[in-house]
Amino acid sequence: MQPAIHIEQVPVGRMANFSYLIVDVASKEALYVDPGWDSKKVISVAEQNEWKIVGMVVTHFHFDHCQSLPEAWKALRAAVFLPKGEGEHIDKPEYKTKWMEEGTEISVGNQKVKCLSMPGHTPNEICLLVGNHLITGDVLFVDACGRVDLPGSDPERMFHSLKRISEMSDELVIYPGHDYGSKPTDTLGNQKKTNPYLQAAARGKNAFFVARGV
Repeated sequence: MQPAIHIEQVPVGRMANFSYLIVDVASKEALYVDPGWDSKKVISVAEQNEWKIVGMVVTHFHFDHCQSLPEAWKALRAAVFLPKGEGEHIDKPEYKTKWMEEGTEISVGNQKVKCLSMPGHTPNEICLLVGNHLITGDVLFVDACGRVDLPGSDPERMFHSLKRISEMSDELVIYPGHDYGSKPTDTLGNQKKTNPYLQAAARGKNAFFVARGV
């Protein structure tokens, strides 16, 4: 049986970033997630597969996840979804921005992509849940997690975000914002066994994040 959703992972930029295309297979509509680098490359992947990009999503405000948004918008003129509370500095009138927060749903073809508020790495980062796919941005990496020593970071809030993820289904496949692990994706079930940050959050050991200085 053909899957209803396809996640296309595209390596981009000089910081081992990933951009994503969330594709509704039936309609061939797609969301472009995190236009931080190489937007022409990502758009080319969509064109080669005859996917129509109907929206662009920024998971958080760091430059390596959003700096190519103006270029991508000029090429696509698609809807722009930004995290409420931290995307304002990249908002522009022409974008006709749609704001994301906990529970916001974004339509792509016949599918609904659910926004989950996962602060800690930044004040209002959003993860994206669709089917058994979870795009985690810089909250959760394969066997690691995002830094919490940057301006706007908060170890306490990161702890709660990772604890929330640790309680989600083992069947979820995670798609991180960077290629920092031994493999580009993994199941959440495997990460619960191998990721020390996720394990620490599940056990309630918040001091782990402060001690490690991540």
